[in-house]
Amino acid sequence: MELPERVANLVRRAASSNVVLNSALIGVFAVLTARSYIQQKDIAVLEAQKQSLVISNKAMKKTIWDWKQQLFSEAEASSDKSLIPLSRLKAIYGEAPAAIQSSDGVEDSPASKVLI
Repeated sequence: MELPERVANLVRRAASSNVVLNSALIGVFAVLTARSYIQQKDIAVLEAQKQSLVISNKAMKKTIWDWKQQLFSEAEASSDKSLIPLSRLKAIYGEAPAAIQSSDGVEDSPASKVLI
């Protein structure tokens, strides 16, 4: 019975002691500092990845634009033997009016035709 009373007294004294409270606060502060440092390193890595992705996205957009312009120029140059006419290509890419006059005189939207 003596042991539980001694432990209870030690806990009571420790709880009322400023040294224990200050030590606990310093420990919590150290843990928060370490966590903040780790998170800051993670943020720096993510920002570097973001810059890399932005650069690669810009390069892909430019490549797609160049391919589309090449496709248009090739379709325009060989308009008689091309599988898809230039006007149809422009409608597919959204650079022509929304409706296309079909061969039977009925207007169709570009999205309604499926290319096989």
